[in-house]
Amino acid sequence: MSPALYPAITEAAAILAAAGVPSARTDAEYLAAHVLGVDRSRLVLLSEFTGDRFDRFRALVARRAQRVPLQHLTGSATMGGLDLRVGPGVFLPRPETELLLEWGLSRLAPAGEHPIVVDLCSGSGALALSIAHARPGARVHAVEIDPAARQWTRRNADHRAAQGDTPITVHDGDVTDPAILIDLNGRVDLVVANPPYIPSGACLDPEVAEHDPHLALFGGPDGLSVITPMVTTIARLLRPGGAVAVEHDDSHGDRVADLFDAHGGFAEIAQHRDLAGRPRFVTADRRGGSR
Repeated sequence: MSPALYPAITEAAAILAAAGVPSARTDAEYLAAHVLGVDRSRLVLLSEFTGDRFDRFRALVARRAQRVPLQHLTGSATMGGLDLRVGPGVFLPRPETELLLEWGLSRLAPAGEHPIVVDLCSGSGALALSIAHARPGARVHAVEIDPAARQWTRRNADHRAAQGDTPITVHDGDVTDPAILIDLNGRVDLVVANPPYIPSGACLDPEVAEHDPHLALFGGPDGLSVITPMVTTIARLLRPGGAVAVEHDDSHGDRVADLFDAHGGFAEIAQHRDLAGRPRFVTADRRGGSR
């Protein structure tokens, strides 16, 4: 007789909770849906595991109890309604970044126009590909310095292009380099960035500390070693009236806003909070002139 589905999920949730996994029940359901090949919402239509699926489920639960990220076990993460391929070597997209994405899309013309968009520190390509999907006419550039992460950027870019989305251009580059994307100087309509911003030495959950690449996490002693010089890159790329949104650590709201203000080339500088009420990203508009 095949194992019953919901008692197995309940047992798995208890195992995960005992291991300190947040949202243990939710994770157990996602793992069950993954091995059964259905959306989590459709679990209510099923009653049991069949074939070897129960053994696969238990193996995945054991790995999740070791604090391997859920997304590494399922091989995917979601951003802007897209399923992106992820795994070791790339930063996992976070739900908090959806708000930055929504703001960025609100600043772009409707589909059919051809805005130029740059995603700095692209990682999996989550922001770049979500924008290309939502605005088919956009010309989107993704910049990533880490070769391992860039493999995931290209993999996701190839997959989305095969699904019919507008292709994006992936660049190998340092977002603080004065010459990065120099051919786009003064032409970009929107810059988005989720850069490394965690202060060195911060205490992190095992899923983050042991599995997200440190190059994508840490921004020096104060967490601003990438964001600070990146402001100059952003100013150089944006056209007058162009917009920028930069995600930051929840301790950085005032400081990141001050960086844009001190540059002198930005107006309408605003701080935004995430769904938990924590400072999460700063936005600004590019003034005219060359500062």
